[in-house]
Amino acid sequence: MTSEKLIELAKSAREKAYAPYSGFLVGAALLSESGEVFTGCNIENASFTPTCCAERVAIFKAVSEGVTDFRALAVVGGKAGESASDACYPCGVCRQVLSEHADASLKIYFADGSETTLGELLPWAFDLK
Repeated sequence: MTSEKLIELAKSAREKAYAPYSGFLVGAALLSESGEVFTGCNIENASFTPTCCAERVAIFKAVSEGVTDFRALAVVGGKAGESASDACYPCGVCRQVLSEHADASLKIYFADGSETTLGELLPWAFDLK
């Protein structure tokens, strides 16, 4: 699967976001080694702490289905009513959760055409294993 297709799937997931408090809609598409894609969108909550980011929704969906090997992640985001055309980087919590389930070589793609790896975003992840 191309990075462009993965970004398009993330954009589709973004359309389902529930973000009445921040107005910032995020979508993610996580590609497994087998080619299966798991999508997620951010889901906010009035008490903020239970809010879940799109990246974590995607990874939790995958892990809950028994999928634990990942190749790439696309993340898109932006204010409601605006296109998702800039880079939208995973937050620190999402970076740590991703590092629990993917290695540092996980490719991460953004709507602006840029890309990085999980290791570049989180070079010193917690590792208690």
